[in-house]
Amino acid sequence: MADTSKKSEKLWSSPAVEVLRATADTRVTDIDYAATPGFEGDKTDGEELLAERGARLSDLQEMLYAHGRSGDLRSILLVLQGMDTAGKGGIVRHVIGMVDPQGVDLASFGVPSKEEKQHHFLWRIRKALPRGGRIGVFDRSHYEDVLVVAVHDLVPRAVWEERFDEINAFEKELVDEGTLIIKVALFVSAEEQRSRLQDRLNRPEKHWKYDPSDVSERAFLAEYKAAYQRVIDRTSTDYAPWHIIPANNKWYSRLAVAELLIEALERLALDWPTASFDVEREKQRLAES
Repeated sequence: MADTSKKSEKLWSSPAVEVLRATADTRVTDIDYAATPGFEGDKTDGEELLAERGARLSDLQEMLYAHGRSGDLRSILLVLQGMDTAGKGGIVRHVIGMVDPQGVDLASFGVPSKEEKQHHFLWRIRKALPRGGRIGVFDRSHYEDVLVVAVHDLVPRAVWEERFDEINAFEKELVDEGTLIIKVALFVSAEEQRSRLQDRLNRPEKHWKYDPSDVSERAFLAEYKAAYQRVIDRTSTDYAPWHIIPANNKWYSRLAVAELLIEALERLALDWPTASFDVEREKQRLAES
């Protein structure tokens, strides 16, 4: 198994899981979007380390998947939240893309469908939870129901206020059942968001990613900051803490998420499952076949 922990420790002054974890003092309005908290290297260092750490991530994910095939119900759930252009899709491609897709359960949550609106807000979330042995990835999540709905007054405040306690109870239930939850909030500056949207307009192959509503949403940046502050204050728990990632530098946010995944997988203390058959006997049978 590839192990690049020594190089990672050299470049990280503090582990990503520690330096990025939200605290009672976390303020969304104080985030330095271009910062690279805890990382002492530059872009070249970060990109090289991500490629190397990908091997470690892949090995650990394969172990998790092997345990799932053997009946182990433990799983990882990566929750990615952030406004459009924050880099959620890039993380899915460049980080989750480094592991075996067989072991990944990916779900993206946009505007609820007509059927979904007829159910409790967690109904569609429960349907998409990762199976045992998988890494589940939520590109947006149940937090849309306390972010977008609050910013745009889609439901009364009394309704979305109650959802914070429901979310905490829901996540505690998942953790108790064997799912490790990694919650990531990605933040880009207004200027960087404009640049990324402009890039999508300038490149025909990126037009499919552009949504005119993204420009309209820029008028609500202050409201979204307030909404994210509420989310962090109300739902960053010991069992499912938030991690705050400045995302102006895509290479950094991707590396940070990879490190968070590796740390979570290592916390499971996995090893290869013991064979359910007589290995030596099977070697003999194969030789004789």
